[in-house]
Amino acid sequence: MSESTFNGIITKSVGGVYYVDALGGDFFGENIKCAARGIFRQRGISPSAGDMVTVGVSENAEPVITEISERKNYLSRPPLSNLDRIFFVNSTVEPKVNRLILDKLIAVADSKDIEPIIVFTKIDLEKAGELPEIYRSIGISVCAVDNITGEGANEVRELIGEGISAFIGNSGVGKSSLLNVLFPELSLKTGEISQKLGRGRHTTRQVELFKIGNGYIADTPGFSTVDIGCYCDIPKDELDGAFREFREITPKCRFANCRHIKESGCAVKEAVENGQIARERYDSYLKIFEEYRGKNF
Repeated sequence: MSESTFNGIITKSVGGVYYVDALGGDFFGENIKCAARGIFRQRGISPSAGDMVTVGVSENAEPVITEISERKNYLSRPPLSNLDRIFFVNSTVEPKVNRLILDKLIAVADSKDIEPIIVFTKIDLEKAGELPEIYRSIGISVCAVDNITGEGANEVRELIGEGISAFIGNSGVGKSSLLNVLFPELSLKTGEISQKLGRGRHTTRQVELFKIGNGYIADTPGFSTVDIGCYCDIPKDELDGAFREFREITPKCRFANCRHIKESGCAVKEAVENGQIARERYDSYLKIFEEYRGKNF
């Protein structure tokens, strides 16, 4: 029985069934439904959207993922591999921006060498205030979009580029609505804010990659809280490195193992006092450190 192979990228995973865009071979350009070899489970590997894979195809048999290429990064929640950038979507009104959650997510992205980009939605109802400048000052791109008129959408579209971009945010912030503004052909399902729960209803049920131009974008399920441990493992002694504005200042601390909490001669605390580091960002660092004190995450 003859067997052929092709290389591709997983675009969606549903209950152990995988959908792969063929990037070469006889199936080039098709989205193929596949199974996966049981050996991945034995190795503790779960194929995910964004994985570059090799698929074996035999006559009268279901195509099977036989290899998963080495990942340049991986998030376990939402399960995504090989990300180039993450657009963190935030609403200026209900649900309001949760600074701690946003800073946790940025720390995850920076620890994985994924470019973080912040998008504020619903600016027709309320502006984002001082937040854009706080994040722009540390080198993060910030956009503001009116999902009704489309104002600001072009700026987001220009930042997407090639590779894999994910749109992540709290439930009800308007991720799917934003993607519909950017790419109307997607026609993603959207929902209203639940008055009883005070947050958005989950209209996106699983991660799915959509081919856009020379790259892919991922819509992801919303969330209401963030446990960094569910996203990736940042060792506690590397947390300060996940706050990009700390990196150049940390070597100036008196002690090499400074945690920037109560230590004397801490250059980071001094930078907070003189306004070089935003106090809001430092407060997020303290809360995250305390939340996971004694743990690796």
